[in-house]
Amino acid sequence: MKSQILYLFLATHLLTKYFNQKIMKKSFFIFIAIFSLSLFANSTFAQADQIVGLWKTIDDETGKAKAHVKIFKATNGYYYGRIVKLIGKDPNSKCTACKGDLKDKKVVGMLIITRMEVDGDELDSGQILDAANGTFYHCTLGLDDNNKDKLNVRGSIDSWGLAGRTQVWHRIK
Repeated sequence: MKSQILYLFLATHLLTKYFNQKIMKKSFFIFIAIFSLSLFANSTFAQADQIVGLWKTIDDETGKAKAHVKIFKATNGYYYGRIVKLIGKDPNSKCTACKGDLKDKKVVGMLIITRMEVDGDELDSGQILDAANGTFYHCTLGLDDNNKDKLNVRGSIDSWGLAGRTQVWHRIK
């Protein structure tokens, strides 16, 4: 009887130790995974937050500066862009080609980039307005890999970015 109790005690002790080690190993790996993901997420958001600021738009067809756009993160977590200055145009210009609520509104002060979300090291899933023709396009914003003072702005008719064009905007310091 004593040997059975001792055997039962020893088996319980070994099983408890085994499961505790397994749980500890699992807990450790879960902790490492969460910690790694949080570091990755913070670096991703930090990269996207570098897009925030004042940018000079450059027409991809003429190569000339057109406007200054302020990109900002709103309290709802989305990123937006607002025209704050026109270059070489009347500052009271109106968007005559725009439709709906934007028709005949002043271009200066207009939100032309809307509801952008962080996607890796880019902003995506939002829209950009081409005030020249009044059309909204799918938009992707990403810093140039070689120069963080250049912003690649991709507007496309499809959400995958296959059919569209890219402008390079320059950071205003």
